Amino acid sequence: MRYYRTIEDGAARLVARDGEKAYDLTAAREGLDSFAALANVADVLGTGIDDVVEGLTADAPLLDADSVAARATMPAVPDEVWAAGVTYQVSSDAREEESGRGEIYQDVFEGDRPELFFKATASRTVGPGEKVGIRGDSDWDVPEPELAVVVHRGDIVGYTVGNDMSSRSIEGDNPLYLPQAKIYDRCCAIGPAIASPETVGDPQDLELSMRIERDDEVMFDDSTSTSQLVRSPEELVSYLNRHNATPELAVLLTGTSLVPEEFTLEADDEIAIGIENVGRLENEVTTV
Repeated sequence: MRYYRTIEDGAARLVARDGEKAYDLTAAREGLDSFAALANVADVLGTGIDDVVEGLTADAPLLDADSVAARATMPAVPDEVWAAGVTYQVSSDAREEESGRGEIYQDVFEGDRPELFFKATASRTVGPGEKVGIRGDSDWDVPEPELAVVVHRGDIVGYTVGNDMSSRSIEGDNPLYLPQAKIYDRCCAIGPAIASPETVGDPQDLELSMRIERDDEVMFDDSTSTSQLVRSPEELVSYLNRHNATPELAVLLTGTSLVPEEFTLEADDEIAIGIENVGRLENEVTTV
């Protein structure tokens, strides 16, 4: 199943979509108004989130599935968003191009320990249809489409689509500027839904695509496969949990393999990122 969050009369509602059927879980059970609440129930019962929902569908009113998708907001409000870097060979190559210090990135690509960094708070993260940001002090900015892992109390409970907005010019000046290149207003987007592990299947066998349009002209359109991901989501999450008090609900972006070359985003560009079995995330660009 896929799980959506909508806002109705100022209040959040949790909706489960199974094929063409959409179930209002909040109407079925009072207090079940977020993905985190659903994950808590599954954790207490020691079962999967889909198993919990299957026991609720008989009491849940049916909604128009297309309308739910159109009204979807950020599917969960994560306490923290983290990201992994240099998890695809093409990412290592791109970092070498932008920085001229390729050896440090290749060392990470080949090393035992992955690169993990703090990416965003909930206030810096946007959902589908909202605007992602490019920094006003950067002249080379790109989206980074990524499979995002949803982590509840240290365990993987779902997947969503992520956009790790990045200033390549700032990071390229010096790798120690990474936090400024990555963390700023509207620096991250996730959504439109959270797909359960059963819905996704093998997370390292999914088609991932990105399309960028400017004034109805296609500026970038390419696809790849998460099979090129050299570290599994489980490995990345294990490092996130090491000696680290992770919050109840976190999102971990797993890295990118689609890197637009000789291209920089501009305000009003439109970005669409699709991941097989997960969803399609669409955002416009603004300068922050």
